[in-house]
Amino acid sequence: MTDTTSPRGRNGLTYADAGVDIDAGNAMVDSIKPLVRATRRPGADAEIGGFGGLFDLKAAGFTDPILVAANDGVGTKVKIAIETGRHDTIGIDLVAMCVNDLVVQGAEPLLFLDYYATGKLEPATGVAIVKGIAAGCREAGCALIGGETAEMPGLYAERDYDLAGFAVGAAERGTLLPRDDVQDGDALLGLPSSGVHSNGFSLVRRVVAQAGLGWQDPAPFAPGRTLGEALLAPTRIYVKPLLAALKAGAPVKALAHITGGGFPDNIPRVLPDGLGAAIDLAAFVPPPVFGWLARTGGIAETEMLRTFNCGIGMVVACAADHAEGVASALRAAGEEPVRLGRVVRVAAGAERVAYTGRLAL
Repeated sequence: MTDTTSPRGRNGLTYADAGVDIDAGNAMVDSIKPLVRATRRPGADAEIGGFGGLFDLKAAGFTDPILVAANDGVGTKVKIAIETGRHDTIGIDLVAMCVNDLVVQGAEPLLFLDYYATGKLEPATGVAIVKGIAAGCREAGCALIGGETAEMPGLYAERDYDLAGFAVGAAERGTLLPRDDVQDGDALLGLPSSGVHSNGFSLVRRVVAQAGLGWQDPAPFAPGRTLGEALLAPTRIYVKPLLAALKAGAPVKALAHITGGGFPDNIPRVLPDGLGAAIDLAAFVPPPVFGWLARTGGIAETEMLRTFNCGIGMVVACAADHAEGVASALRAAGEEPVRLGRVVRVAAGAERVAYTGRLAL
């Protein structure tokens, strides 16, 4: 007698029996197509469903382009999105972390692809994530031309997921940053961050646990918001104001995206050997979240500076006598630059970033 209740009695096992729902994946693709189309730009029609995405550099207006590529994720910030059920902004973070790394090299972001891996595909969650990715792409001016959704039961817990992003941009030959004339005495300007951005969240989550708080509790540093909502504030995308300033002729020599490693790791990446940065910590006021993290976690200032952006998400280097002109161009593009410090000579083996003043934590 045949056991019709067993999977094998129903003509054998299926992929769905193993935990992978192809129909749910197809339904999600259909749901996100309008979001993807909204990211169209010259050079890309932003249609998905083929085996690869296309981009026409000539249609985008480039004559002799150099391509620049970057990929990144959002780290354990995804745990907060998962545990709060708030998935509509984490995609903005994913785009921001990639495209900000393109623009610091003087490149205009052109296209973006995402990778979304989960234990069990929940189409509503996937659509919310892609909604954020599409919003980030529109803000950066790039087209979402493809991606991959992977359902991997046994590797991820059912509700867990991870994200990765891949972006490509271009710059005309001869316009790439950093320039080779960065020198002692150049000015450093800082552009404000929106908060923690997408680095250091393993430490953030440890502080929250140590404080005994839940994501739905009121945020101690953001009145009127829950802790989860406040910490999920998306990473700022600096692309359009920086490109506007560059296209207006602002004589920017170098840009540094302040991500993991803070000032001491990221500023030296765009400086020639033998040069470092002198930073005035009193030149800016960190958003309240950083003071709360430092006080609640007992985190030393040096650790804050090498883990978080502490309120400055982008650093701009230019000649000292051009600093006000560059700042004016940035203000005209909607930024609020601060005079952060200057480029200085450093001895071999010395720390390449030094500080005066203290963070107002």
